[in-house]
Amino acid sequence: MGVAVRSDREGERASIVLTGPFDLAHATAVAEGVESAEACLGGCRSVDVDLSQLDSIDGAGAVLLARLLDRLDADKCRTRIVEGHNTNAARLIALYRERRGDRPAPQRSAMGSLDRIGASAAELPGKAYGTLDFIGRCAAALPKATAKPDSVDWGSLPRLMQEIGAQALLVTSAANLLVGVIVGFLGVSQLGRFGAVSYVPELVVVAHFRELGPLVTAIVVAGRSGAGLASEIATMNVSEEIDALRSMGFDPLRWLVVPRCLALAAVVPLLTWVGDAVALIGGMGATLFITQMTARAYVQATMYAITPAHLVAGLVKSPFLGFAIGLIACCQGLLARGGAAAVGARTTTAVVLAIFSVIVISAVFTFFLVLIGV
Repeated sequence: MGVAVRSDREGERASIVLTGPFDLAHATAVAEGVESAEACLGGCRSVDVDLSQLDSIDGAGAVLLARLLDRLDADKCRTRIVEGHNTNAARLIALYRERRGDRPAPQRSAMGSLDRIGASAAELPGKAYGTLDFIGRCAAALPKATAKPDSVDWGSLPRLMQEIGAQALLVTSAANLLVGVIVGFLGVSQLGRFGAVSYVPELVVVAHFRELGPLVTAIVVAGRSGAGLASEIATMNVSEEIDALRSMGFDPLRWLVVPRCLALAAVVPLLTWVGDAVALIGGMGATLFITQMTARAYVQATMYAITPAHLVAGLVKSPFLGFAIGLIACCQGLLARGGAAAVGARTTTAVVLAIFSVIVISAVFTFFLVLIGV
């Protein structure tokens, strides 16, 4: 099918219907069609651009349409894009308009504390809307990924699990080991005053299995893997690799975000389980170092304290913590605009938000589990 740009006008309202492939191979026909359609729009106050019959589009076609929309906006003409099923085409056009419209952020050095607080508060609704929009699009991408497995980069899943899981095992285990040692020392110092040193193994099990194990593991993963994923996707975004994916018909949410979130949701529980086991060793070492308790007595008390409720309470929240880390890291990476400074800023924001979200989610799970008596 050839390129066609049909314009229909009724008074001050008009519509443009685009048909055929709007790509580099047909750039001449696209430019001529856009120019002829624009000539018929003089004096219009409202123009609808219909993409529902568009076959395909790449950067060349998107630039021509973005410039047309910019000129119409400059003439005080209200423009609206009718996406139809071409959601990616609409996003690509909006992306080129957004990049061409980028301006340096205003300097805020002269703003007072109250001004900065007010400006931050004014930005909250927009940030909340953007976050909810991203979560909604990710939720919609999951069934589409199931229906079209080829739209997901499943080949990267083993590599991601290797990088996020196996390569992070040493640092997460070390962190959990030290936390187990700390809990053991604190338990001996506090319970020893009441002659209740025999309860130290139970304290280590309950504290680490239910709370500290998932929390410490998720925080370490957020600082290590979350930062890596955010910087990787942010670099792809500023180097226009994400635009290339869209122009080839791939949805970045399905191709990039879904495998990374699934890898984190699968790996974080495994790291948590290993961290729990290592923490028990740390707690036993600390207890045996400063008390007269035997290793056999400590192991028996530990086995008695480990119950299915404690295991489930800690492991059930781990996939959600991993999924949240993946969503936040990928979201911040896709929001990066500019150069190297933007990559660094988005990476820092991703780590801070991921750690804060991990703590909030863990607190919510704890409240819920206590409420139901687990």
